[in-house]
Amino acid sequence: MNQEKQKPKIYSAEFRASSVKLALDSDLPIAQTAKDLGINPNTLHTWINKYSQPKVPNKSERNDEHLYDELKRLKKEVIRLTEERDLLKKAAAYFAKEQR
Repeated sequence: MNQEKQKPKIYSAEFRASSVKLALDSDLPIAQTAKDLGINPNTLHTWINKYSQPKVPNKSERNDEHLYDELKRLKKEVIRLTEERDLLKKAAAYFAKEQR
C-alpha cells in the first residue's frame, strides 16, 4: 500500500483574513464556520488567534503619516532645486553673453 502524505494546503492572506472575519462576525460556532469553509477547525482557531493579537509596533517601521510628510518635504525640495537650476542656467547664459 502506498500512503502518500497530503501536502498542507496554502491559503491566501485574503482568504485567511476573510475567514477570520466571517468566523468572528457569524453567530455559528467556529467549528461550523470552518466546516462550511472546508478548512480544519484548528486551522481557523490558529488564524483567529494570529489575526486577533494586537500588533506590536516595530520602531523601524514607518507609518503612512511619516511617508506623506516626507513626500511633501521632497516635493518642496524638488521645486527649490528646479528653481535654483533655472536661475543658474540664466546666470550662465548671461555671463556667456558678456564674454563675447
